[in-house]
Amino acid sequence: MAVKMVYSLNYWLKNTEGVVVDTSEGGVPMVFMQGCKKTIQGIQDAVKGRLAGDKIEAIIPPQLAYGVPDTDLVTVVPRSVFDGVEQVVVGMKFQTNTGGEAKVVQVTAVNGDDITIDANHPLAGLTLSFDLEIIKVREATEEEMLSESVITT
Repeated sequence: MAVKMVYSLNYWLKNTEGVVVDTSEGGVPMVFMQGCKKTIQGIQDAVKGRLAGDKIEAIIPPQLAYGVPDTDLVTVVPRSVFDGVEQVVVGMKFQTNTGGEAKVVQVTAVNGDDITIDANHPLAGLTLSFDLEIIKVREATEEEMLSESVITT
C-alpha cells in the first residue's frame, strides 16, 4: 500500500472582491488525508508535495471544487411539504432525508403554493479563491489509510 500524506492547514476563502468569507484562522485547522473524498480536489492538488510553512494561493474551478449546478437538484414542491413552518421565504435552509441521505436544501423561490428548492451545494458553480498555509505534513498511519476517512486530529 502506497503511503499517503496527511496535511494540516489554515485556509482563507475569499469572494470575488477579495474579502475573506470563511477561514480556519483562530479556530481548528483543516486536516485531511491525501485522496479523501471529503476534501475538494482543488485543495488536495494545491498542497500535494508541499511542506510545512508553505503558503499557497489557489484558484479552484468548479470542476475541482463543488461541481457545476445540477438542474435535477432544483425542484418545485407544494407548500404542504413545509407543514409546521409558518412562513417559507427565499434563503431558508432545511435538512432532508431523502434516499437515506441527509441533504441541505435552500428555498430559492416562493410562488404562491409552489416552493422551489435547490439541493446543490451553495458553492456549486463558483470558482473558489483560497489562501492556504500548510502547518504540518506527515505520513498517514496504516489505520488511517485503511479507513480512508477525513482525519480530525
